Amino acid sequence: MDVTGRYGRSMPAVVVPAARVERWVLNFQERHGDTVLTVVEGVLRGAASDGSTFAARLPFATAYDGSPDAVSFAAEARTCAPTDWGVLLVRKGGFAVARLDGAQMGASKTGQRHVQGRTKAGGQSQQRFARRRDNQARQAYEAAADHAARILEDLRGPVVVGGDRSAVEEVLADRRLAGLTVVDPWLALPDPRRNVLEQGVAEALSVLVDVHNA
Repeated sequence: MDVTGRYGRSMPAVVVPAARVERWVLNFQERHGDTVLTVVEGVLRGAASDGSTFAARLPFATAYDGSPDAVSFAAEARTCAPTDWGVLLVRKGGFAVARLDGAQMGASKTGQRHVQGRTKAGGQSQQRFARRRDNQARQAYEAAADHAARILEDLRGPVVVGGDRSAVEEVLADRRLAGLTVVDPWLALPDPRRNVLEQGVAEALSVLVDVHNA
């Protein structure tokens, strides 16, 4: 995710684990000088004496209404995870889905399906190859939707998604998943494996900070 400012140099959004938020704010102050913290529209904002700014957002699109200091904000970040939420990652040929209670992972499933890569062949061979590839991708998405529907059935909280956007959209189009509420952040992650799923959970639980360096 890129953050574009009107002036100065924009930086990618930073994923900061809740346990490191206080240290991150202190480091920002050390780099940029005295920093005034405010809370605006549910976001903790910092404005440094050199003109640099940041905007920190709680996980799960949670609006922050506490005092404008890093300690209180970090405490809220550590406790705002829902008691029932999910993660869904999908790419061509692979998926991962999990249901969680706070930071504790419950039911989960990762899976891979073979989807052929592109070919340089032309004519009818290319058409047959494309049809076969599309069929393989559709079967992979159907398998992902089956497991997501089973694991996330009657989910009360939000879902954080990631992987490949078109693949995620294909899976979420399944009518059994129509009731899911998807929230930021988008998890830009590689082919889902167990370790990638765990990384996705960690990122979903983290604070997202937009930084603008003067």
